[in-house]
This record gives sequence, structure tokens and C-alpha cells, in this order.
Amino acid sequence: MRRRRSDDRVDLTGRSAIVTGGGSGIGAALAAELVRAGAHVVVTDIDGEAARGVADALTGDPGGPGRATSARLDVTDAGAVAALVHDVVAEHGGLDLMFANAGITWGGDTELLTLEQWDAIVDVNIRGVVHCVHAAYPGMVGRGSGSLVLTASMGGLCPAGLITSYAMTKHAVVGLGLSLRAEAAGHGVGVTVVCPAAVDTAILDKGELGGFDGRHYYLDGQGVRAPLDPDELARSVLRGVVANRALVVEPARARATWRLQRLSPALMDRMLTRYVGATRRRRAAAPAGA
Repeated sequence: MRRRRSDDRVDLTGRSAIVTGGGSGIGAALAAELVRAGAHVVVTDIDGEAARGVADALTGDPGGPGRATSARLDVTDAGAVAALVHDVVAEHGGLDLMFANAGITWGGDTELLTLEQWDAIVDVNIRGVVHCVHAAYPGMVGRGSGSLVLTASMGGLCPAGLITSYAMTKHAVVGLGLSLRAEAAGHGVGVTVVCPAAVDTAILDKGELGGFDGRHYYLDGQGVRAPLDPDELARSVLRGVVANRALVVEPARARATWRLQRLSPALMDRMLTRYVGATRRRRAAAPAGA
């Protein structure tokens, strides 16, 4: 993988990439940064119009030597993921970068989750990532090069009450990525797992159950006033991929939290239990309909 250009940007000139969940948020920011780095990017999303909008905007970006196309993709459809990878390999001679980024969330007390909601988050956040790995990894092994980039979360490194289904799936992604990395190294393939704290995307306000306030939960729980800028995260991710880092944990405060979790899990357990209680009391005290 190439290193940096003179302007301190990652140089991925001519590299091929797929980004799932690229219609908004982290995925859209990754696609933009990839185009600026010179890559040929397929922006995918279950919302095909959103993916097309991102790709069209990037096509006219004068600051990017790469190019972007789009495709509608449901990552829960293994056949569709495999077909897209096949098409990219046929066009470019191989797939250099697979960004398994698509994800959903649910927030609220776990007893409120239906089996359908459990199934949905497992299908997208775990099986969707598995489908990307299954489709892309064997070809990378055969070529002796390439990188898998799996979007997890700080919720994959630390426990997170009130977002239990999300944390479960992101722990699975971390486990997959770090375990596969040990195998992939011998084949010349990189694996990087992305574990950000709250990022300024629409997911902060989605999947709310029983009066759960996702934006307040994430920001207050992490002790920050504003979420991380997705463009800043995307730049950090590409630097991490080029350096073949195992984990990209952003921002610095998140790395400190992760360190505390490893040093004193019992303390983190007490802190999380208190925060869950405080969140419930805040919700109970809120006016009806607030």
C-alpha cells in the first residue's frame, strides 16, 4: 500500500475500493477521502439514490484525482455482495480495498427489543460484514495484497448498556477483524478495524426505543459537547489503512476510555451502571412527548 503524497494525503492512485453504507455519514466521508487519494470507488448503499448522490458529487470534485460510481447494495444479500465484488475485479483486475461500513443501531432498554429487531441488527452489522469478507478476502489472498476495513465502534471495545444489541454486534466485528488479521498477514493482506466514539452522523438519532435519546446518550456518556467530524475520521482511517494498523480508535478521548476499560474493567462496570441509572432517571423526569 502506498504511503503519502507531498501534501500529506494518502496516495491510493488507481486503487479499487468498495464502500458499503456509503450513502451518508462515515461511508460518504470515506468515499470522498478515497477519491481525493486517487482511488476508483464504488459507493454502495441500500438507498441507491443516496449512493448515487454521493458518487455524482464526488465525480465533479476538482480536489480529487480518483473517480466514483455507485450501486444499490443490500449487505444482507450475500449473492449481491459477491456479484458486486466480481464486477469490480473484472473491471480493475482485482479489489484493493473493501470497506465493510454499513450498519444500523437500536437504543433503549433491552427488554423492549423485538426478535425482528435483534435479527435485523445481526443481519446488517454481523452478517453484512461477513458477506463482505467472504466475497473480497479470498481474491485478496490469491493476489497477495489488499485491505479489509471493518467499521466497528467504541461499543465494540467497551460495554455499553442501553445499546446492548449494537454493542454485541460491534464486539463481533472487532473479534472478526483482529482474529482474521493474524491469518491475513501471512498472505500480504491487511485488516483494520475502525472504532470511533460518537461521530456526527444521522445514526445518533436513529433506532430510538422507549424514549431513548441517542444523541444525548452518546455525547453525555463520552463527556463531549460535539461528536467527531466524519471527514476527520475518514482521514485517520486511511492513514491507518496505509500503515496497516490493527485498530483506528478516535478521538484521543476514546483511546483513553479504552485504556481505562483494559486497566480496570470493574471500575468501568460501576461507571456504566451509574450512567445507565442516571439516563433512566433523566428519561423518567422528562415531560411526556419530550
